[in-house]
This record gives sequence, structure tokens and C-alpha cells, in this order.
Amino acid sequence: MNVIKTDIPDVLIFEPKVFGDERGFFFESFSQKVFEEAVGRNIEFVQDNHSKSHKGVLRGLHLQEEPYAQGKLVRCVVGEVFDVAVDVRKHSSTFGQWVGVNISAENKRQLWIPEGFAHGFLTLSETVEFLYKTTNYYHPESEVTISWNDPELNIKWRTNTPPQISGKDKEGISFKQYKQEY
Repeated sequence: MNVIKTDIPDVLIFEPKVFGDERGFFFESFSQKVFEEAVGRNIEFVQDNHSKSHKGVLRGLHLQEEPYAQGKLVRCVVGEVFDVAVDVRKHSSTFGQWVGVNISAENKRQLWIPEGFAHGFLTLSETVEFLYKTTNYYHPESEVTISWNDPELNIKWRTNTPPQISGKDKEGISFKQYKQEY
């Protein structure tokens, strides 16, 4: 497994070694040992989630506040997404910065998004099936949605048309409001 650092050091890309032949392919999609060596601490995943979306759907930016914060290990098993992690850890040197990575069924990459990050993704292909492991259970009362198109964050989503978003995501708060309230 190849571990690739991003512009935000705590956000990591995991790229598997794929073994393929005329029958198909095989790869190790997760190794607790490799993962913990890369992130530098013990991690316990407690929940796996699976979503399906069509082209132009944008989900996010979501996070859960302490003590229910979630780390996420995300991957795409059908299609392709532009995946975004925003550092909302107030005492971090990269607070308010974001990284975006294309992950797809083809490149088989996974993205580690630690606790203290808002997360979202834009579906780039006709259909996407998106899987992610979380380090904490879903706790609706601790969920925060930050506006996907916040001008201060200035995320460069890879779309020329307005994305399809949920009602909840339309009601996302500004990053300024997040900084004031949380």
C-alpha cells in the first residue's frame, strides 16, 4: 500500500497495489497495521456506510462535533468523485484550508479524513457508490453542515453547473458562523 501525503499533513491518500490478469484483479483494501503506522495512532472503526449517487450530486460539507467527532476512511467502488476535506480544527496550522482528491473505482484510492474535518464530495460519473468507515457512530444532534459553496473556504468544486444538493445541505451555515458558534 502506497501512502501519499496531501497539502494537509493529517489527510492521507491510500493507494493499493493491484494485482491483475485476464481474470480480473485483487488488492488488499485495508490493513489495520499499515493504516495505523501511516496515521501514527491506534484507530478503531465502528461503522461502515454505503451511499449511491448520480452525476452532479454534491454531499456535504458534514462533520460531527466532539465528543462524537468522526474520522472517515472513504473510497469509491463504482464511478468517480471529487472528495474534499476541510480542516476545522481551531488550533491547527491548516485551519480553514481544504484538500480535494479524485477517488474512483479505477484508481482504487482511499482518503483518510481525521476527526476535526468537514467532508464532502461531488459525483463526477453517471453513478457512484461510495463507501466509508467511521471512527464514531452517527449522532444527529452533533452534526454540523457547513455550506458547500462558502466564499471564505473557496472550494474549487470540479463542476460548471450547479450541483444537486439535499435540503439539509442547502441550509448549511457559513464558515464564519461555524467559527463563531463552535
